[in-house]
Amino acid sequence: MENAMDLAPSWHPIDITVLIIYFIAMIGIGVAVVRRASRGLDSYFLAGNELPWYVLGVSNASAMFDITGTMWLVYNIFVYGGKGIWLPWLWPTFNQIFLAVYLASWIRRSNVLTGAEWITTRFGEGRGGELSRMIVVVFALVSVIGFIAYDFQGMGKFTATFLPWDWSPNTYGILIMAITAIYVLLGGMISVVLTDVAQFVIMAICSLAIAIIAMKDVSAEQIAAVVPEGWGNIAVTWKMGLDWSELIPALTNNLSNDGYSIFGLFFMAMLFKGVLISIAGPAPNYDMQRILAAKNPREASYMSAVVSAALMPRWWMIAGITVLALHYMSPTFAGMSAPDFEMVLPWVIKEKIPPLLLGLLLAGLLAAFMSTFSATLNAGGAYLVNDLYKRYIKKAASPRHYVAVSWIAQIVILAVGIVFGMQTASINDITQWIVSGLWGGYTAANVLKWHWWRLNGFGYFWGMLVGIGAALVLPQFFSHALWAFFPILLLSVVACILGSLLSEPESDDVLKSFYKTVRPWGFWGPIQKKVQEEDPSFQPNRRFGRDSANVALALVWQMTLVTMPLYMVLKNWKGMWISILLFVGLSWILKKTWKDHIED
Repeated sequence: MENAMDLAPSWHPIDITVLIIYFIAMIGIGVAVVRRASRGLDSYFLAGNELPWYVLGVSNASAMFDITGTMWLVYNIFVYGGKGIWLPWLWPTFNQIFLAVYLASWIRRSNVLTGAEWITTRFGEGRGGELSRMIVVVFALVSVIGFIAYDFQGMGKFTATFLPWDWSPNTYGILIMAITAIYVLLGGMISVVLTDVAQFVIMAICSLAIAIIAMKDVSAEQIAAVVPEGWGNIAVTWKMGLDWSELIPALTNNLSNDGYSIFGLFFMAMLFKGVLISIAGPAPNYDMQRILAAKNPREASYMSAVVSAALMPRWWMIAGITVLALHYMSPTFAGMSAPDFEMVLPWVIKEKIPPLLLGLLLAGLLAAFMSTFSATLNAGGAYLVNDLYKRYIKKAASPRHYVAVSWIAQIVILAVGIVFGMQTASINDITQWIVSGLWGGYTAANVLKWHWWRLNGFGYFWGMLVGIGAALVLPQFFSHALWAFFPILLLSVVACILGSLLSEPESDDVLKSFYKTVRPWGFWGPIQKKVQEEDPSFQPNRRFGRDSANVALALVWQMTLVTMPLYMVLKNWKGMWISILLFVGLSWILKKTWKDHIED
């Protein structure tokens, strides 16, 4: 990197001791639960469906509190200010709202182990069902490897800056992933969840500490002096309207290259894409595994709601790091022709975190990475073992045998993910491919599986296959991966419809069983009629209006969990109190319109 700086912090013996104790404790949890986790695949991958919803929710939030994502979010707020709060919708972060309101309960009613096994409840055991199940496994493995590559890139970049040995980023990435893999392999889901909760506590403490340091050291006037006009405005406007040319000239290139300048158009495309992806349901990764691990459908809904609330402390850290970087690092950035803004987080920690707090903070940030990576690795192992090895290679073996195979499967996934991670130069590049390209290939088939009875296993298979293939090719032809989403979606929709209409529908027994169990709303008229002919007492799901209204209300509620900590650190007291009042009022409304009406 041009004009690079020496970012290695001054290590105090206490900091090193904290890190060593942390690593030993995390591995110790895996050792402590290995016997319980080895009872069978349900225990290993779903913790026996015995964990409380609030523990699963905190664990899921912890898995989303990753270093790589935090570095990207800090970059967004640093460069785009208030409008940067909308950019996480690229994932989209509001998919948790759709899950909490209705989708999590639909998924949990299936009582299965993985997302691929869940597909069998929709398409049956015939050839189409087998093909659809296989393509979900393929997608799950591609996405898991993509996320491991994403984690590897961020972890290597981060640890090479701070750890006291002169090793390469790739070496550090491999080292930390290996340590994490030990407790994942030993303890399975139980180990992952317990370490996630411990890691969440560390991260929340560190986030608050950084926020306090930022509020103590930097005033609102000092922030205003180093940002362009309109930087703090969260309103969605047609153009981004930020001019960094006088303050940090290098950011002019970022504003052009990122592709957000016509922000209104970008926002509409992002929202449209995000809603479709959210309606499709969770991709087959750790999010799906947490839902399937809940005790019942009601607790699955509660768990998804907790995720949004538990992610609020992350925005203390993001806001604190951004404020400190703006105040202390802006003069340095102004004099650099090609600064790496993805390194804002490590720069701030080097410059502003006191030595005795450094060990705890780095343990917290390593925890953020380890929780994401551990959950991803555990989910990938579930698909390889349960949906490939157990189903097609060795159908009748002891629980210990399957757990042992799970260890091998996860090691293979880890190795492949690291190899791909070494080929990626930018966190932002792989982020954009995952959230727009890969998810574009997933969306069409998985929206239709809920809402159109005529979609069959062949249609699902061809829709997913064409979508995944297009996601691997098309994004390179667009200036921003978001725009590739739309042709990928169109190709996948056409493949779904043609694949379904050119083959026979699924059997009535399969469709009626799915419809009666899951009770989705949508275009299920012929199946609803057949179910009611057999069971006149059956009542179809007429909650579309209520669910849609609750999604809209909860979406605003979720955004107040972002603006409250952000406004607090920026010392925008008016914005903070408006956010608090909206949060309280919407919480009361949602209790009446959503929580009191959740069905098991």
